[in-house]
Amino acid sequence: MNQYIVTLSCIDRPGIVHAISGGLLGAGCNITESQQFLSPETGTFFMRIEVETEQSLEQARASLAPIRDQFAMTLKVADAEDRVRTMIMCSKAGHALNDLLFAQRAGTLAIEVPVIVSNHLDLKPMADFYGVDFVHLPVTKENKSQAEAELLKLAEDYDIELVVLARYMQILSDSLCERMEGRVINIHHSFLPSFKGAKPYHQAYARGVKLIGATAHYVTADLDEGPIIDQEVTHVSHTRTAEQLVELGRSVEGRTLTRAVQWHAEHRVMLDGQRTIVFS
Repeated sequence: MNQYIVTLSCIDRPGIVHAISGGLLGAGCNITESQQFLSPETGTFFMRIEVETEQSLEQARASLAPIRDQFAMTLKVADAEDRVRTMIMCSKAGHALNDLLFAQRAGTLAIEVPVIVSNHLDLKPMADFYGVDFVHLPVTKENKSQAEAELLKLAEDYDIELVVLARYMQILSDSLCERMEGRVINIHHSFLPSFKGAKPYHQAYARGVKLIGATAHYVTADLDEGPIIDQEVTHVSHTRTAEQLVELGRSVEGRTLTRAVQWHAEHRVMLDGQRTIVFS
């Protein structure tokens, strides 16, 4: 049996669930999981359904096309076995990159990473260890537009569907963010906007914070303000040193980013304006 994931969104109106369920039944699909949500702010109905069927992916899509058109839906049918081709971008810190590559190799993360791009060479040994192509792409004020053009070419050459910024310490241009909207995920410490700039954990330590955490979000032209996918916090006490806060922060960042990428790859995240609907 083939296993597919159906995701849909449309303006809410009576009969959506009945129509989509009937369409799936007509396509010979057995529903194994179903989640739905109505956004009170936008009046948009969201649904995620896992099904199994003997039909091909093309047949399943064709069977649901009339319902998609009837309700003016944004509707996608994806093969649950597919792995999202992902480009990871990083700089010098390797904790988030390692978590992603380890989870991919362990088979717990539904992505395929054919290439890693970095503006430094520090993490090339890690890429070599995991057998992933490594592209060194230095970025300066003078070559930023050229470097981004090269980045887009790499995404095309490697057939990339998702870009993950695993502590990539460069700001993407507004035009690149708009071009890849909904396809770039970033991770950062959740102190923002309180502790900006260098050594945020040391700044937090100096202020005696009691919570540290991380935020994973889609990248937009508004720096670090894109739709949030996942967040995690952990309690700390006065007994922790600044260095211990850094290590705890790295662990939280790695877990949060990996979860966000997992949910995206499993088609569990849907955009509702500046918010996300996450069927976890």
